[in-house]
Amino acid sequence: MAMQFYTSPEQIMRDRSEYARKNISRGRNVVVLSCADGVLFVAENVSASLHKVYELYDRIGFAAIGKYNEFENLRTAGVRMADLRGYAYDRTDVTAASLAKAYAQTLGTIFTEQTKPFEVELCVAQVGPNPKSDELYQLTFDGVINPQPGYFVMGGQAEQLVDRIKEGHSFEAGLAEAFRLAVQTLGSNENSDREITTDVLEVAVLERARPGRAFRRITGAALEALMPEPEAASESESASDDDSDDEGDSSAKDS
Repeated sequence: MAMQFYTSPEQIMRDRSEYARKNISRGRNVVVLSCADGVLFVAENVSASLHKVYELYDRIGFAAIGKYNEFENLRTAGVRMADLRGYAYDRTDVTAASLAKAYAQTLGTIFTEQTKPFEVELCVAQVGPNPKSDELYQLTFDGVINPQPGYFVMGGQAEQLVDRIKEGHSFEAGLAEAFRLAVQTLGSNENSDREITTDVLEVAVLERARPGRAFRRITGAALEALMPEPEAASESESASDDDSDDEGDSSAKDS
């Protein structure tokens, strides 16, 4: 009879955590932040069909990174749960906190009982009557819930990017200002900032003033209008304008 190798429970959990973190860290980043107009989701996503940001219920949004089929299963389960609770009781009884607890229970059970943990990190956010009443919950692969203070970043460079968004975040900022901060944060780099274009952006907002369903995707011309102008181009245009003015003044003097 062959002898089975013994592995301690602590080592099994460490191995699962390392496996999940390693794979999640490969994901592109997602920024979630509260502003005066609502809760803004900005994700770097090269796929036009596989979304990272969704609506869960009337005033509740969902964002995720990691393995698509795994977080898609969690998203659909959350939608069904929200619909069932809203139908059985009242739509106002469906909250981000209750959905986050359900996700935490599911992720925790999978992490401890299955061989392979889910390679996902989730955000469940609910827009409130004012920015400081917004609720943002971050859920990790092992079922831990982290309530966030109005902003956070998920993805491979989250630890480096969160300081950038922390410095610039303001609950009083409008949608355009919050979007500019999110794009600048996604483009931040240790050596030099990179330009983020609309073809790799997925953007949505839970609009505070919107009655009923608050979720709205921002695409096409609306997204182009929000995009901040490149600083280098702006400076070049400004310098060109100055040169033109100088030439105009000079010719006026000559005449």
